[in-house]
Amino acid sequence: MDFLLATKSSTPVIGQIASLMGFIMDGIFRFLNGLFGIQNLGLCIIIFSIIIYLLMTPLQIKQQKFSKLSAIMQPEIQAVQKKYQGKRDQESMQRMNEETQLVYQKYGVSPTGSCVQLAIQFPILMALWQVIYRIPAYVGSVRDVFTDLVNGITGVNGFTEILQQFITDNKMGRVALVVEDGIATNNSVIDFLYALSTDQWEKLKEVAEFSGLSSTITKTAADISPMQSFCKLNIANQPLTYIMDFFQGNGPILLAIIALLIPILSWATQMANIKLMPQASNNEQATGTMANSMKTMNTVMPLMSAVFCFTFPVGMGIYWIASAVVRSVQQVLINRHLDKIDMDVLINENMKKIEEKRAKNGLPPQKITNQAHQSVRNIDTRVEKGSSNTSPDSRARKVSDAYDKAKNARPGSITAKANMVRDFDERNKKK
Repeated sequence: MDFLLATKSSTPVIGQIASLMGFIMDGIFRFLNGLFGIQNLGLCIIIFSIIIYLLMTPLQIKQQKFSKLSAIMQPEIQAVQKKYQGKRDQESMQRMNEETQLVYQKYGVSPTGSCVQLAIQFPILMALWQVIYRIPAYVGSVRDVFTDLVNGITGVNGFTEILQQFITDNKMGRVALVVEDGIATNNSVIDFLYALSTDQWEKLKEVAEFSGLSSTITKTAADISPMQSFCKLNIANQPLTYIMDFFQGNGPILLAIIALLIPILSWATQMANIKLMPQASNNEQATGTMANSMKTMNTVMPLMSAVFCFTFPVGMGIYWIASAVVRSVQQVLINRHLDKIDMDVLINENMKKIEEKRAKNGLPPQKITNQAHQSVRNIDTRVEKGSSNTSPDSRARKVSDAYDKAKNARPGSITAKANMVRDFDERNKKK
């Protein structure tokens, strides 16, 4: 399995965002080092997570506002769906879609309201993950530590085979050299060095071919050690390594306990974050299938992160814990903010924004809003016409009367659009 820690992501959009975030991460490292003399990547990861999630707070608030309005709208939307349940003809489906749209217009939101925020957040979170996972690629201060040693190693004849043998002998399963034209790339050599434990640094000095690099190896190990150390753990190592070392009699119990806390805290903090998220009520706001799916996902996802934490570098576990704590604090504050908001005021704000956007695009004010308020208010009280108790002739007359009344509909209205569909169908029937 290749862990190209020193190679930046080449994924479109995510790669560019990751480069920007890497600049921020490197800036945090340089700031702590320059002002306080602290060189600790674990602390940088925590501060980095706080900054990024604080910057995303406006997106979180917008998403939570939509969720709150969605919980209020859901009974009305389900009333519309229930009204047309079992009807699959074109007219019924069109009317159901129109009435559903009227509900959304009543509250001044779009059916894809939360998708926009999620679409923006997704590449940011993916880029954030890349920066934490590939620290040597994005944090130039860390990469520079290895420069002299990499130059020395790559100057040794047959260094690629020597490093490959060292990886095999020391069972460094998560490190793989990338070879081009039979020679390991500089980036993969940095990956190799970044993944070395304290004992493996000592073993590297014992390699006969690198005897002339002993002082450089010692200096590099001394420089990178305080950067990677967090709560006595090396952030480049896996928690499982410390746990297995203890059971094999090669490591202290303290390190095994601290390593075990990484996946446990990752699970616990994410569960706390889920509990703080707005939950759907137990009434008909959510169907049984949807509620069960959400419950399963909320249970499985934290467990999966805990499992991954055992085999991912400690640095990833620190990021998951820090980000979950930040999101939890953020969620508490957002919940308090939303509890103070009057929903009528929020709806009016949404409508005002829609009108401003329409005016900016040169469109007239939206007239359908009044219709929306009237239509959705009567969804539950209207009796569906055309039931089995009504004769076919009576239904035909009522439909004909409705068509006649709709002929003079305002251009661009939903009724006018319905007329266009009806006329199109009539022409096709005559062919």
